[in-house]
Amino acid sequence: MTVTLPLVLVLGRFAWGAIKFLGVRTWVVVLVALFGFWLSDTFLAPAIESGTRSGVDVINGTHD
Repeated sequence: MTVTLPLVLVLGRFAWGAIKFLGVRTWVVVLVALFGFWLSDTFLAPAIESGTRSGVDVINGTHD
């Protein structure tokens, strides 16, 4: 049986948990999210996407 879970949902849960249980302020989470959007528009975006895909593949056990 395969269960798919979007990465954005997992990261959203981590952000919610950080705000709720670790005391991270909401503005810090928003600032980090905005930094992510800015970073996706730079030359580093392909490397970040490739690294994220590789990490997800390793976790899923589907790497070559």
